[in-house]
Amino acid sequence: MSQEINTAAEEYLKAIKEDFKKYKLLGDKTFNQIDNKDLHFKSDDEANSIAIIIQHLSGNMISRFTNFLTTDGEKSSRNRDSEFEDQNMTKEELIEKWEKGWSILFKAINNLNADDLIRTIKIRNEPHSVIQALNRQVTHCAYHVGQIVFIAKELKKSEWKTLSIPKKK
Repeated sequence: MSQEINTAAEEYLKAIKEDFKKYKLLGDKTFNQIDNKDLHFKSDDEANSIAIIIQHLSGNMISRFTNFLTTDGEKSSRNRDSEFEDQNMTKEELIEKWEKGWSILFKAINNLNADDLIRTIKIRNEPHSVIQALNRQVTHCAYHVGQIVFIAKELKKSEWKTLSIPKKK
């Protein structure tokens, strides 16, 4: 690998790690503002609660990033449908689940090097470059963390403390 390509690959790895850290932090800061009741709120029977989104994101990260480079990202042990059923976990249990998913993701990506980025892995038996898989995952995380923040902000209304720059600041 040429030095320029190697440098670009290292920059990509650095950037994607930072992106994942930012999305995790948004979730963490949101959880600090809500209670157990908020975690389980659903606007209707078809909606997902924050608890369900946590269950799903964690299950997804565990499946995708356990043995990331060597096994299909959709593990046979995963029961995706059960992730969308509220398992009535406490806030502490949900945060533990959240942390487990992120821990497995970060362990996997922290072990990647520039040469790994062009390797081919499988997700649901479909080939993806490692770059494609990482981009797929960061957009998936952004999507669901955005949902978590939106739901919490709607529930807290005027009590909500912004996670970014406040209006007119």
